[in-house]
Amino acid sequence: MQEKLSFLTGINIRQDDNMQNFYQLSATDIHGKKFDFSQLKGNVVLVVNTASHCGFTPQFAGLEKLYQTYQSAGLVIIGFPCNQFGRQEPADEPQISEFCALNYGVTFPMMAKIEVNGDNSHPVYQFLKAQPQGKGMLGDAIKWNFTKFLVNQTGDVVARYAPTKAPTDLEADIQQLLTRWYWDKVGIKNKKDLIGEIKSLSDKGKNHHYYYRVII
Repeated sequence: MQEKLSFLTGINIRQDDNMQNFYQLSATDIHGKKFDFSQLKGNVVLVVNTASHCGFTPQFAGLEKLYQTYQSAGLVIIGFPCNQFGRQEPADEPQISEFCALNYGVTFPMMAKIEVNGDNSHPVYQFLKAQPQGKGMLGDAIKWNFTKFLVNQTGDVVARYAPTKAPTDLEADIQQLLTRWYWDKVGIKNKKDLIGEIKSLSDKGKNHHYYYRVII
């Protein structure tokens, strides 16, 4: 079940100074290289635990479509393969990478296989589940493959989605994060400012379609 987004409820979620910050985290990518989360600053991030032999596996296609649509606007999707749910990800990293590319054309960053629950839970998932908007309805543990966490441009977890939530159902929330952040960045305060900015982007040949999505 989706939690309300912090920017819609007026809650400003910030991390305690003693807690690990989202941007201090890191992981190993599917090719064995270190992936520092510091490079994600200023981006909207969607974190998903994945599996290749799950009923929700076709969500890879929807996730890739989101990535292709909003990557240039600041969206990053990160997939974490996990074999903890029905042993539905038994393959090794090269096999997972090949499967995702051949079957779904995945180009968003995929990480090495991890555990998301238990004593060996990866630090990224320890962090996500500990945040106020990252907690589940029936306990904090991840329930199944393709649970999704949405993180805003300052590293706050703003929503957690159940596996049944299709990628297309996340689009409005992603658009709103991208829009509000951009408006604040360029100083858009009213409809006149918005129209002027859209014209400027159009004149420069830049994509601006998602700036229409939130009405002042």
